[in-house]
Amino acid sequence: MISRYSIIGVFFLVLVSIFVNIEGRSISQFLTQNTKGTKWAVLVAGSNEWTNYRHQADVCHAYQILKAGGLKDENIIVFMYDDIANNTENPRPGVIINNPHGHDVYKGVPKDYVGDDVNAKNFFNVILANKSGVVGGSGKVLKSGPNDHIFIYYADHGGTGVIAMPSGELVFAHDLVNVLKKKHASGTYDRLVFYLEACESGSMFDGLLPEGLDIYVMTSAKPDEDSYGTYCGESTPVDSCLGQCPPLEFKGVCLGDLYSVAWMEDSDVQDRKTNSVHRQYSRVAKRTAANLTYYNYGSHVQEYGDKVVSFDPLATYMGETSKNHSHDSVDAKSFSTSSSRNVDQRSTELFYLLTKHNNAPEGSDEKYKAHVKLNEVMSKRSQVDYNVKHLGELLFGVEKGNEVLHSVRPAGQPLVDNWDCLKSYVKIFEVQCGRLTAYGRKHVRGIANICNAGITSEKMAAMSAQACSS
Repeated sequence: MISRYSIIGVFFLVLVSIFVNIEGRSISQFLTQNTKGTKWAVLVAGSNEWTNYRHQADVCHAYQILKAGGLKDENIIVFMYDDIANNTENPRPGVIINNPHGHDVYKGVPKDYVGDDVNAKNFFNVILANKSGVVGGSGKVLKSGPNDHIFIYYADHGGTGVIAMPSGELVFAHDLVNVLKKKHASGTYDRLVFYLEACESGSMFDGLLPEGLDIYVMTSAKPDEDSYGTYCGESTPVDSCLGQCPPLEFKGVCLGDLYSVAWMEDSDVQDRKTNSVHRQYSRVAKRTAANLTYYNYGSHVQEYGDKVVSFDPLATYMGETSKNHSHDSVDAKSFSTSSSRNVDQRSTELFYLLTKHNNAPEGSDEKYKAHVKLNEVMSKRSQVDYNVKHLGELLFGVEKGNEVLHSVRPAGQPLVDNWDCLKSYVKIFEVQCGRLTAYGRKHVRGIANICNAGITSEKMAAMSAQACSS
């Protein structure tokens, strides 16, 4: 007869076995992982222009973290347009900072893919180590092996199911996940960690990224949520940011992104050998969402893929913390979550223009030009909102149009049933109504819902032409 204590003992052993299967992998890696395999990284800033300063600042900071952690330049591949450091508007020529009290993060950053070479085709071919498919740039690709560990970090404007590049086509979620599946099928990595900063970044993986690929993804926001720039603007008597504003010469610019700054400043000061990716997720999620309750800015950091991978130490992907790391700044330690002004990514251009307008002398040409540009940007935003709203009404009626366009699918279900339809209908809309800007890409969800409703391509083209001609 089996005693009650025997049953309890067996149950306990099962629990221990489950724990070891999940956590034991991580424990062994804490002891041995830093001596096994090569660490690789791909860093992408998917934007250009001065108002998007923060994306390249984020990527440069990420490079400095990895470099200080012991990764070699031959194993770090950097995509950035490279129009910020020496931009005519940069008050510190040749320098990029990612924190109000930060050091230069631009110095030494490899320029693997710059300008128009920063595009989706090159990004995908780099991941797949398809050197013959790469056009321009250094030609460096992700030549990882079966025991290697890969870290991908991407900072950009996004839309539902898309992230952007400064040139060429958008990166669609379905295409990105397919590339990751191909990378896994090639057997050329052990585990892969992907950090993504963009509005609606969760939609790039939600319902799309399967388990079993040894890939862990952390995104800055839910599938239907904006992400935020941080260290923005300047302090005023009405709106103080308590010492965490950019230096005065960086008027209207956000030095970083809220989620990105959170994980990087965390990486700067934590012992990466004893801190896991999961523990970083917990700290970063808390910091990124800290001001949602009272100030309604911030976002909910999300996880996708194989969460067991997150029990690996940070050092497995970022290298060990260097005692001589110049960015181990008092910067991260002095940060107060509530003391920095944050601006949602889609409003950073308006924030910059408004700041420039307000700071220009009354009656000056500078103020007039800023006023004209501000009105132009606001008019374009209003126009795309009207065009999409009108399109919805033409397709589904005045009463149901708005409801259909803004419908959000349940968590775990991909944005759209037919991704080829979405790509095609985005192009149809852009042909008739103009290219979608960083702001306009918030309407990709509406176009996806048009696909899901079964609207034919002929009707989509006809109604888009009508909506955007009136």
